[in-house]
Amino acid sequence: MSGRPEAGANGASDADMRRQIVKFSFFKVAPSWRESPPEKRAVDKRAFCDAVDRWAGKLQVRSYTSSGTRGDADFLLWQIGESLDDVQGFHTDLMRTPMGPHLSMPYSYLAMTRRSQYVSPEEGSSRLHLHPADSKYFFVYPFVKTRAWYQFSLEERQSMMNDHIRVGRKYPSVKLNTTYSFGLDDQEFVVSFETDEPGDFLDLVMELREAKSSLYTLRDTPTFTCISMSLKDTLDAIGAPGDEVAGDSAGAGAEWVRVAKASDIPERGSMLVYVRGEQVALFNVGGTFYAIANRCPHANGPLVDGTLDGATVSCPLHESRFDLATGEPLCGPTSRPATTYETRIEEGAVYVGPRTRVAADR
Repeated sequence: MSGRPEAGANGASDADMRRQIVKFSFFKVAPSWRESPPEKRAVDKRAFCDAVDRWAGKLQVRSYTSSGTRGDADFLLWQIGESLDDVQGFHTDLMRTPMGPHLSMPYSYLAMTRRSQYVSPEEGSSRLHLHPADSKYFFVYPFVKTRAWYQFSLEERQSMMNDHIRVGRKYPSVKLNTTYSFGLDDQEFVVSFETDEPGDFLDLVMELREAKSSLYTLRDTPTFTCISMSLKDTLDAIGAPGDEVAGDSAGAGAEWVRVAKASDIPERGSMLVYVRGEQVALFNVGGTFYAIANRCPHANGPLVDGTLDGATVSCPLHESRFDLATGEPLCGPTSRPATTYETRIEEGAVYVGPRTRVAADR
């Protein structure tokens, strides 16, 4: 690869387009923490969850358990944001919690999004922003190519990657996220896969071993198999005497999250916030605040950048229009509703609460 930034879909380089910082932090809990009283562990976990919630306006954080699937890590926090400083501050806050002294980070991978040079400009530019799915299983590994790979011309590499891409598209149930670490961390890439079908991921990886491009893989381990859970359930899954059995916490979805000051969002303004790991578009319409899932159900367009018309918003990509109160589609190519959330104002702050409607087939 050359050192010169490559053009994006509109001729702009990656350096001119907003990219994301991506961090994969794998934590291991010391055995001594499991020996502490259940009441203390409950307080520690609540403080840890509160620390994560405090960063809801700056970072999207997804939590996964690796307890039982790895012997050297208990859980993963996948962070997506706009600033390295936010990632650093987030980890400092975590270490300040009562759980901090009991945590180590045996694996840590830092990366950024970047336009892929092996797909169409439109598809490549769409990868500058990650849109996590709601899949149950998450597979992560660092990746390094041999130096010989980079001695091939772009045309030669493209020819080999075409076969690689062809295999990947045979498994639509597996969603790939490729992030780049050149110069930021020890690996060159961090690749992650989201799916509800672990067997499909296994078959995909086996078939990719036959692709010619795999001859130029220097390292693609360790590999992590993770299970998506709410943060509360992720911490409960660590397991200790006296703990409740971890499950899908019904109460987790009903908690209210402080996301912004009301004064931060002017009349007819919008803001992207993160609520329990989900991207949510927040709108101020005549002093009434509406919260709706940021990803358009049609093609993942960012509703936060859409056009307001009364209490409706249109997607900037294909102009699907939604009722902000109900999520109902009013016009455009989509026939699926968008997820909406309750909001309330307390002491000048905006809180986002339970989902009022969940889009079907998300």
